[in-house]
Amino acid sequence: MTIADIIVIGAGIAGASAAAELAADATVTLLEMEDQPGFHATGRSAAYFAAAYGNQVVRNFTACCEAFFLTPPDGFTQVDLIHPRDGMLFGRPDQAERLDFLHREMPDLEFIDAGEVHRRVPVFAEGYLHGALWERRGGDLDVDAILQGYLRQFRRRGGTVLNRHRVTSLRRRGTVWRVEAAGKRFEAPQVVNAGGAWADRIAVMAGLEPLGIQPLRRTALTVDAPAGLDIGDWPNMIDADEAFYFKPDAGRILISPADESPSEPCDAQPEDIDVAIGVDRFERATGLDIRRIHSSWAGLRTFAPDRVFVAGPDPRSEGFCWLAGQGGYGIQSAPALAVLTRFLLQGAEPAPAYRAVLEHRAAVSPERLIRDQREAAE
Repeated sequence: MTIADIIVIGAGIAGASAAAELAADATVTLLEMEDQPGFHATGRSAAYFAAAYGNQVVRNFTACCEAFFLTPPDGFTQVDLIHPRDGMLFGRPDQAERLDFLHREMPDLEFIDAGEVHRRVPVFAEGYLHGALWERRGGDLDVDAILQGYLRQFRRRGGTVLNRHRVTSLRRRGTVWRVEAAGKRFEAPQVVNAGGAWADRIAVMAGLEPLGIQPLRRTALTVDAPAGLDIGDWPNMIDADEAFYFKPDAGRILISPADESPSEPCDAQPEDIDVAIGVDRFERATGLDIRRIHSSWAGLRTFAPDRVFVAGPDPRSEGFCWLAGQGGYGIQSAPALAVLTRFLLQGAEPAPAYRAVLEHRAAVSPERLIRDQREAAE
């Protein structure tokens, strides 16, 4: 039997970052069901830092993380975690009102007309564009470097990572949680549920009603760039209604139909229809004829019903903490959510760059979802 102060379930970016933070003050065991950390959503992320992406709570958490990616702690990594790439929310003439709304929501973005967008991304079809909102602060994230940096930090702080340890039993006994995984027993007073698409299932295993955290499948594919066209400095291009997006990716064009198909927790695979939709939307926008798909894949993005993070202790069971519902923002928000988790479990005051997250404790607490469920049942 292994005894620790805290058991973290799930070694994706959420679990790995939280475990690394928590290990500064506690003994932590990190349990991962797959052969390696980051196998599911983390390893299939579009890997883009977008300060203007998501609702206000998401944007505020993301803003706290920018300095971390630009200047990570000493010893965290030997490579750049973020490579600058601006972004654009583009729209057709019939999406002009949507762009106006987004501009009011995010006044820091700059509106540029169709001609300026076309000068940057010359594949758009004539007459397709109304304009775009230009985000200058974005960048491509090195997801593997971020994940491995947190895992190294975790191990240096004495943490233990155990792969191929799927949790099969999770029960509170007296003052501790007893966890069974891979035929072994683990005990700790506190458990962090960072199970991603499996988060609600882990809660049920612990004897709790699920919170309605839903995995949604998201598809991506890559195609060759038009011959003779340098795409290296293209922005990350997102349709104003998030109907699709595209960006450069290792010399090719990455396209996603931005699908959100409800799914059971699983090793997600792309559906032919979603790949076809992504190609069709890109072709309609550009007039290009895509003859060959170089690669395609899918991942699961998990959302709470209100599409806000779920982080903090569950009032229904002592020592059970949630860290779930990161949706498509898990990589770019991980440092801030990890710091908040450490504060909520251990009382460690966040560094100045992260103190703004404390204002959102109620917004991300599982209590608001539990309350909503109770009110709906009455």
